[in-house]
Amino acid sequence: MRPVPCSSDMDFGQSNLFGYIEDLQELTIIERPVRRSLKTPEEIERLTVDEELNDIERALYLLSSGQDVQGTSVVANLPVLMRQNPAETLRRVLPKIREVLHVAGVEMQLTAAVSFLTVLQDESVSIHTYSHSFLHIILQNLEHRDAGVSNAWLETLLAVIEALPKETIRHEILNPLVSKAQISQTLQSRLGSCKIMGKLANKFEAHIVKREILPLVKSLCQDVEYEVRTCMCRQLEHVAQGIGTELTKTVVLPELVELARDEGSSVRLAAFETLVNLLDMFDSDDRRQTVLPLVKSFCEKSFKADESILVSLSFHLGKLCNGLYGIFTPEQHLRFLEFYKKLCTLGLQQENGHNDNQLQLQTLEQEKKYISVRKNCAYNFPAMIVFVDPKNFHLELYSIFFCLCHDPEVPVRYTMAISFYEVAKLLNSGVYTIQKELVMLLQDESLEVLDALVGHLPEILELMINGGENNGSESKLLSIPDLISALTTAEQRAATSLKWRTHEKLLQKYACLPQILSSDQIYYRFLHRMLTIILTNNVLPVQKAAARTLCVYLRYNRKQEQRHEVIQKLIEQLGQGKSYWNRLRFLDTCEFIMELFSKSFFCKYFFLPVLELTHDPVANVRIKLCYLLPKVKSTLKIPTDKHLLQQLELCIRKLLCQEKDKDVLTIVKRTVLELDRMDISLDAFQKRFYENDLLDQEKERQEHLLLEMEQLEKEKQQNEGRSANVNDKIFEKKRRDNKTSSVLAKSMTLTSSGSSSCTSTGKEDKKSKLVRSQSFSTQALHPKYSNIDKCSKYLFYINCLTDWKLLRNTCT
Repeated sequence: MRPVPCSSDMDFGQSNLFGYIEDLQELTIIERPVRRSLKTPEEIERLTVDEELNDIERALYLLSSGQDVQGTSVVANLPVLMRQNPAETLRRVLPKIREVLHVAGVEMQLTAAVSFLTVLQDESVSIHTYSHSFLHIILQNLEHRDAGVSNAWLETLLAVIEALPKETIRHEILNPLVSKAQISQTLQSRLGSCKIMGKLANKFEAHIVKREILPLVKSLCQDVEYEVRTCMCRQLEHVAQGIGTELTKTVVLPELVELARDEGSSVRLAAFETLVNLLDMFDSDDRRQTVLPLVKSFCEKSFKADESILVSLSFHLGKLCNGLYGIFTPEQHLRFLEFYKKLCTLGLQQENGHNDNQLQLQTLEQEKKYISVRKNCAYNFPAMIVFVDPKNFHLELYSIFFCLCHDPEVPVRYTMAISFYEVAKLLNSGVYTIQKELVMLLQDESLEVLDALVGHLPEILELMINGGENNGSESKLLSIPDLISALTTAEQRAATSLKWRTHEKLLQKYACLPQILSSDQIYYRFLHRMLTIILTNNVLPVQKAAARTLCVYLRYNRKQEQRHEVIQKLIEQLGQGKSYWNRLRFLDTCEFIMELFSKSFFCKYFFLPVLELTHDPVANVRIKLCYLLPKVKSTLKIPTDKHLLQQLELCIRKLLCQEKDKDVLTIVKRTVLELDRMDISLDAFQKRFYENDLLDQEKERQEHLLLEMEQLEKEKQQNEGRSANVNDKIFEKKRRDNKTSSVLAKSMTLTSSGSSSCTSTGKEDKKSKLVRSQSFSTQALHPKYSNIDKCSKYLFYINCLTDWKLLRNTCT
């Protein structure tokens, strides 16, 4: 074929046009073999099965005369056949499958291994019947020549061993295992024997394990093939759990020490990891005399001759340091801490160092290894805080914490974001030291890091506020503007990305902000943003998350004027919006209002706007409203809301008489039946509604307290304004008197300075009380709770009542 010329050089003359047609004909020739690959009538005939055959007969027919793909489908369907007709399946189908598996391909073998395990998990037959019918087939296929097939059958056998009785295991598995573990057997057979012995060690008593299994274990630990030694070394943990502490010290520990000095790096790695996992089974003498020297040897060699163990060492270092904590000398303690710090910056020397010419370029494999090491160090950071004691965090580990949070690789920062909450809990009152890192991670360029951090954001912010109180409010207040900026930046970046789940999660967690920020800060920086998301975002879960968070902000807003403004916007822009989508979101928002606010609040502001949607021109809106009407009716109290009940009944009658859409009319009729069965709450408490009425009363009481506290704050501000005017007049009078008598002026200056200091002190006390009263908004609900917890409500009311008294005393 000729190369296609550029568009600028194309010649659409007749000769060239015929040339292009020839090229197209060549392409059609290439496609012809694809058409020929379709099934011929003869092949279709062979694949056709008589529809009158039952499931058992069809399975037998396909296994006997069908193709491999049909036989594989029968094997995959074996669990279904066992559930439907176990007796016939065991008698007729299973022997045929056993026969076919001798010559079956890899795909059918793998399918059979999975199906046999599924039959066991479904408990279609008793374990006795299963061991009699299926176990022999599993054991026969363990020696399959394909390693993948053999491993699949081995995994099935290991799962089956858990359910088999001891006698069956002893006769069918343990006795043949002696010959299969011999060095004369194949490598594959000896590897399988290692895993089987690890499983059997927990099935028998210690004396049986010692007599029949431990000799085989020792033999395989000394195998000539390093793969076998590695595999057996990894099973020593299970063997130790089966034989107990004493035998572990006398039998397993010496084997581990020898394997830790093995010439194979994979064997040494397996020995090190097993040693760490068994650390709790060794006493202090064993740790000091045997384990600690081995660990020190691993650490020294990891940077020099044995980098293969570096990744594993970094992963287990936290567990290792805390496990050996009691036997460390101060010098050893410092040495392991420095070793950890060195691992945390491994691979970053080229970026931070000054001798660039002396550093060799790292290979890609090394870079991946170093990233894994730093990621493991981030994973172990909480454990290292425990190791050095949280009191010494700022002196010993803060610089490392800073480096890991600013690591150039996303996996490292992601791991730090996940463990940030654990770090904050451990630091307790010292949590204020990591506020800057929290702000930095919130502004991280990777959404994965942000998603990991947001998971525990409410708990982290709560620790920041409560932990910071013991260290002075100044450091806490200075970080609030940076925190607000970071939170808004994180939300905007999530909104502009395609990861809407992260955005939804973020908005859900932002419902905790009334615990941290003031009402005005939330109103001006976050509340209107939530309304914008509801109006403009195209993802329904994101819109719902924003709607619920907006309702939480509205619930704890301290200014009635702002609340009325938001309510008006919700009704005008959502409930009366031009887009039917916005009107649907208004109904979603009303559901959240009913959940978070009192019944009287909903009836006062939202009951009639909701009923207006019965006349909506879009059927979907009317349908959603019909589903919501039972909840709407449950907010009414008789006789106070009798007029609203009449409005509800009038709207329903209009729907029944005037509705033309069949779907809407069907739902209306169903809703009417449900509404008729509902009981309406009375103003007085009723026994059957007692709990709900009590919760609603608490909500209503809190809403009234908000209004009272707002009024008290206004009165306080007015009183402070009046006192300021009086002070100004007094100062002016003193200034005039100063001109008449300098001596008298000095004495009056001293007197006024003393009185002003007392006044300022009194003002500071009143301000501190007012700040404490602003903690009213710290009772915001966590988004994961669908109902308001009663205990938190009582605490909420007590706090509000205390704040109300403080404000009243301040004003008086």
